Amino acid sequence: MSTSRRTFIVTLGAVSIVPWLNAQATPEEATDAIKKILGGAKPRNGRVNLEISPLVENGNLVPMTVAVESPMTQADHVTAIHIVAEGNPLPNIVSFYLGARAGRAEVSSRIRLMNSQRIWALAQMSDGSFWQGYAETMVTLAACTEEVLI
Repeated sequence: MSTSRRTFIVTLGAVSIVPWLNAQATPEEATDAIKKILGGAKPRNGRVNLEISPLVENGNLVPMTVAVESPMTQADHVTAIHIVAEGNPLPNIVSFYLGARAGRAEVSSRIRLMNSQRIWALAQMSDGSFWQGYAETMVTLAACTEEVLI
Protein backbone atom coordinates (compact mmCIF):
# COMPACT_ATOMS: atom_id res chain seq x y z
CA MET A 1 0.00 0.00 0.00
CA SER A 2 1.42 3.36 -1.02
CA THR A 3 0.56 6.56 0.82
CA SER A 4 1.18 9.90 -0.82
CA ARG A 5 2.95 12.63 1.07
CA ARG A 6 -0.13 14.86 0.90
CA THR A 7 -2.39 12.17 2.43
CA PHE A 8 0.13 11.58 5.18
CA ILE A 9 0.32 15.30 6.09
CA VAL A 10 -3.47 15.74 6.06
CA THR A 11 -3.93 12.66 8.25
CA LEU A 12 -1.21 13.79 10.66
CA GLY A 13 -2.80 17.25 10.92
CA ALA A 14 -6.27 15.78 11.55
CA VAL A 15 -4.96 13.42 14.24
CA SER A 16 -3.17 16.26 16.03
CA ILE A 17 -6.40 18.30 16.17
CA VAL A 18 -8.66 15.51 17.51
CA PRO A 19 -7.70 15.92 21.22
CA TRP A 20 -8.77 19.57 21.07
CA LEU A 21 -12.19 19.04 19.51
CA ASN A 22 -14.21 18.56 22.67
CA ALA A 23 -11.75 20.10 25.10
CA GLN A 24 -13.01 22.71 27.48
CA ALA A 25 -11.37 24.38 30.41
CA THR A 26 -12.01 23.00 33.85
CA PRO A 27 -13.27 25.36 36.56
CA GLU A 28 -9.78 25.19 38.05
CA GLU A 29 -8.20 26.38 34.79
CA ALA A 30 -10.61 29.32 34.66
CA THR A 31 -9.81 30.15 38.29
CA ASP A 32 -6.08 29.94 37.49
CA ALA A 33 -6.54 32.31 34.53
CA ILE A 34 -8.32 34.80 36.80
CA LYS A 35 -5.62 34.46 39.49
CA LYS A 36 -2.93 35.13 36.89
CA ILE A 37 -4.69 38.32 35.82
CA LEU A 38 -5.20 39.45 39.43
CA GLY A 39 -1.61 38.75 40.46
CA GLY A 40 -2.57 38.27 44.11
CA ALA A 41 -5.03 41.18 44.31
CA LYS A 42 -8.53 40.61 45.69
CA PRO A 43 -11.28 41.69 43.29
CA ARG A 44 -14.30 43.55 44.57
CA ASN A 45 -17.82 43.04 43.27
CA GLY A 46 -19.57 45.91 41.55
CA ARG A 47 -18.75 48.75 39.13
CA VAL A 48 -18.54 46.24 36.25
CA ASN A 49 -21.60 45.62 34.10
CA LEU A 50 -21.31 42.74 31.61
CA GLU A 51 -24.17 42.59 29.12
CA ILE A 52 -24.61 39.35 27.21
CA SER A 53 -27.76 37.59 26.12
CA PRO A 54 -28.90 34.96 28.64
CA LEU A 55 -29.88 32.66 25.75
CA VAL A 56 -27.64 32.38 22.70
CA GLU A 57 -28.71 30.36 19.68
CA ASN A 58 -25.25 30.10 18.12
CA GLY A 59 -21.98 30.36 20.08
CA ASN A 60 -19.90 31.43 17.07
CA LEU A 61 -20.59 35.18 17.35
CA VAL A 62 -21.96 36.24 20.71
CA PRO A 63 -22.23 40.03 21.19
CA MET A 64 -21.22 41.38 24.58
CA THR A 65 -20.64 44.79 26.13
CA VAL A 66 -18.71 45.62 29.28
CA ALA A 67 -19.10 48.99 30.99
CA VAL A 68 -17.18 50.01 34.10
CA GLU A 69 -18.21 52.88 36.38
CA SER A 70 -15.20 55.18 36.36
CA PRO A 71 -14.62 58.94 36.06
CA MET A 72 -11.84 58.17 33.53
CA THR A 73 -9.61 60.99 34.80
CA GLN A 74 -5.82 60.88 34.83
CA ALA A 75 -5.90 60.06 38.56
CA ASP A 76 -8.73 57.50 38.43
CA HIS A 77 -9.35 55.42 35.34
CA VAL A 78 -9.69 51.87 34.04
CA THR A 79 -6.43 50.51 32.65
CA ALA A 80 -7.67 47.10 31.45
CA ILE A 81 -10.78 45.00 31.04
CA HIS A 82 -10.27 41.22 30.93
CA ILE A 83 -12.88 38.69 29.78
CA VAL A 84 -12.69 35.09 31.06
CA ALA A 85 -15.09 32.29 30.02
CA GLU A 86 -15.24 29.25 32.29
CA GLY A 87 -16.25 26.71 29.63
CA ASN A 88 -14.06 27.61 26.64
CA PRO A 89 -10.95 25.62 25.70
CA LEU A 90 -8.86 28.72 26.49
CA PRO A 91 -10.61 30.59 29.30
CA ASN A 92 -8.87 33.97 28.88
CA ILE A 93 -10.81 35.28 25.87
CA VAL A 94 -9.62 38.86 25.46
CA SER A 95 -8.04 41.80 27.27
CA PHE A 96 -8.76 45.43 26.38
CA TYR A 97 -6.28 48.09 27.50
CA LEU A 98 -7.56 51.62 28.14
CA GLY A 99 -6.20 54.94 29.29
CA ALA A 100 -7.65 58.11 30.78
CA ARG A 101 -8.09 59.55 27.28
CA ALA A 102 -10.57 56.80 26.37
CA GLY A 103 -13.35 58.96 27.80
CA ARG A 104 -15.57 56.02 28.75
CA ALA A 105 -14.71 52.64 30.19
CA GLU A 106 -16.88 50.66 27.80
CA VAL A 107 -15.99 48.01 25.24
CA SER A 108 -18.07 45.88 22.89
CA SER A 109 -17.08 42.81 20.97
CA ARG A 110 -18.26 39.47 19.68
CA ILE A 111 -16.87 36.35 21.30
CA ARG A 112 -17.06 32.61 20.68
CA LEU A 113 -18.52 30.40 23.37
CA MET A 114 -18.18 26.65 23.46
CA ASN A 115 -21.22 25.97 25.63
CA SER A 116 -23.45 27.36 28.38
CA GLN A 117 -21.26 28.98 30.99
CA ARG A 118 -20.40 31.92 33.22
CA ILE A 119 -18.39 34.76 31.70
CA TRP A 120 -16.34 37.02 33.98
CA ALA A 121 -15.33 40.63 33.34
CA LEU A 122 -12.44 41.94 35.42
CA ALA A 123 -11.62 45.65 35.45
CA GLN A 124 -8.17 46.77 36.52
CA MET A 125 -8.05 50.34 37.84
CA SER A 126 -5.20 52.85 37.75
CA ASP A 127 -4.73 52.47 41.53
CA GLY A 128 -4.08 48.72 41.09
CA SER A 129 -7.46 47.57 42.40
CA PHE A 130 -9.70 45.12 40.57
CA TRP A 131 -13.48 45.04 40.20
CA GLN A 132 -15.46 42.15 38.81
CA GLY A 133 -18.80 41.25 37.36
CA TYR A 134 -20.18 38.23 35.58
CA ALA A 135 -23.06 36.99 33.47
CA GLU A 136 -24.33 33.53 32.69
CA THR A 137 -25.50 32.47 29.27
CA MET A 138 -27.03 29.36 27.78
CA VAL A 139 -25.68 28.38 24.36
CA THR A 140 -27.85 26.08 22.23
CA LEU A 141 -25.35 25.52 19.37
CA ALA A 142 -21.76 25.35 20.60
CA ALA A 143 -18.81 27.07 18.95
CA CYS A 144 -15.11 26.17 19.33
CA THR A 145 -15.80 22.68 17.97
CA GLU A 146 -15.43 21.66 14.38
CA GLU A 147 -15.79 18.32 12.67
CA VAL A 148 -12.68 17.06 10.96
CA LEU A 149 -13.33 15.86 7.44
CA ILE A 150 -10.70 13.51 6.09
